[in-house]
Amino acid sequence: MTSKEKMLCVSCKQELGKKGVVFKCPKCGKQDIARCLKCKKLASQYVCEKCKFVGP
Repeated sequence: MTSKEKMLCVSCKQELGKKGVVFKCPKCGKQDIARCLKCKKLASQYVCEKCKFVGP
């Protein structure tokens, strides 16, 4: 996996930066979900590319 700073947020497509988070999809557990701090705080929607789970 690439460094967290180089990953893109699944909601806004911006680089995560140092305060972004990466976690496995809560439904399937197979896809990494990357969220920037701004989208996490705003509870922006994201979609898992593997199982199509939509989360806040």
